Amino acid sequence: MTSAQWASLIQAAVVFGTVIMYGAIGEIITEKSGNLNLGVPGIMYLGGIAGLAVAFLYENSVADPSRLVSFILSFGAAFLAAALGGLIFSILTISLRVNQNVTGLTLTIFGGGVANFFGGSLNKLAGGVGQISVARTSSVYRATLPGVSSMSPMMKAVLGYGFMVYLAIILAILATWFLNRTHTGLNLRAVGESPATADAAGINVTKYKYLATCIGAGISGLGGLYYVMDYIKGTWANDGAIETLGWLAVALVIFALWKPVNATWGSYLFGVLFWLYYYIQGLNRASQEIFKMLPYIVTIAVLVIVSIRRKRDMGPASLGLSYFREER
Repeated sequence: MTSAQWASLIQAAVVFGTVIMYGAIGEIITEKSGNLNLGVPGIMYLGGIAGLAVAFLYENSVADPSRLVSFILSFGAAFLAAALGGLIFSILTISLRVNQNVTGLTLTIFGGGVANFFGGSLNKLAGGVGQISVARTSSVYRATLPGVSSMSPMMKAVLGYGFMVYLAIILAILATWFLNRTHTGLNLRAVGESPATADAAGINVTKYKYLATCIGAGISGLGGLYYVMDYIKGTWANDGAIETLGWLAVALVIFALWKPVNATWGSYLFGVLFWLYYYIQGLNRASQEIFKMLPYIVTIAVLVIVSIRRKRDMGPASLGLSYFREER
């Protein structure tokens, strides 16, 4: 490939990877508390449609909408809607003792249904399928540094992105620092490893599980917001792409060995593997589909290798297991 093609592949990988990076970082924080939330795709749906709906209603109700206000409203709505999804999951699994796997899968179906329902409604309000657009709000998310357009292709591959690409990297670094260097983060990890021991040490297990799940869901929802506002430029598509990316985010958690920093390069690697077929000449349809499977194949291979060689690098010991103080 030429340097221009390499730069194009890197850009495609970064943009693609950022969507799943948000989902993975949020899910890592959730799973560190011992909660296994398989509702990440649904939560990303909730974040995406909430941000889009609020931006659409604001832009169409004000004569001269402010970009700053539209950004604050859309960003806040996406985070809060996704956190609400996490709260629903928490109430069902922590307080009501519902099975975590079933609840997560149900949340995925629920989130996708809600998002596509309101996405279809917004399309009707906008005048038809594919007509909805929040270009002014989207421009805030897609804005790049001044002078990027005149840079070389390789420099664009490093600097030619909206702020949410860099925010995802910052969140991964902050999450790593929080989990490994702060008293609260260490308490959270203790809850995920052995909630009974943490409870005996005076840690409020329920509070930590609720907060980790809701905040983690809010971060995951930003992946849906990024997809809507940046990836597809402020519109809505009922093509199931967010759900696909949400499951990739869940796979990335395993690939990253539950370490937020690993999710950064892991998400970009997923992006390269996913789009590599597009840049290889002469591939037939079957070969293209095989290349699209590479992120999942790599994840399975990593999981098998790690489970054989280093069991300590698997997820938290109590992952997916409900904790009831009365049964301690």
